[in-house]
Amino acid sequence: MNTESPVSRRAALCGIVVALAVPSGLVTACGSPAPSGTGSGSTPKQNGSTPTSASSGGALVALADVPEGGGAVVDGPGGKKIVVARISATEVKAYDATCTHQGSTVAEPSGGTITCQSHGSQFSPADGSVKKGPATTGLRAVAVRVQGDQVVLA
Repeated sequence: MNTESPVSRRAALCGIVVALAVPSGLVTACGSPAPSGTGSGSTPKQNGSTPTSASSGGALVALADVPEGGGAVVDGPGGKKIVVARISATEVKAYDATCTHQGSTVAEPSGGTITCQSHGSQFSPADGSVKKGPATTGLRAVAVRVQGDQVVLA
């Protein structure tokens, strides 16, 4: 007779995820809160969104390739897509290009709007805020600056 207690499917799957997980965020998905003081602290918010962390000074795109009033979607650190919006001749803003609704990549800014082509969410190029849903959260800011003729990570 088997005296061992059965393991639920959820517990077994969480165990597998924990065993295979490299990013600590996956462990949290199983219901265990991340321990405090493990480097998962929050970053100060800018315009209501948390900037992504990346190596400072990395060139993203030539300023000439980002039209004023428009923008570009470029590869960032780790292959992560970043949308760069050129607000004026000398001002640029950048955001994680992942739509906060269901994770699709947003299109480059056009007509004063960053649009997700999957479900139509619209975001402001000036601050990443939601202009039109279904997304309810703005795009996460990425700190950038203009250095010479390049847009670089700040």
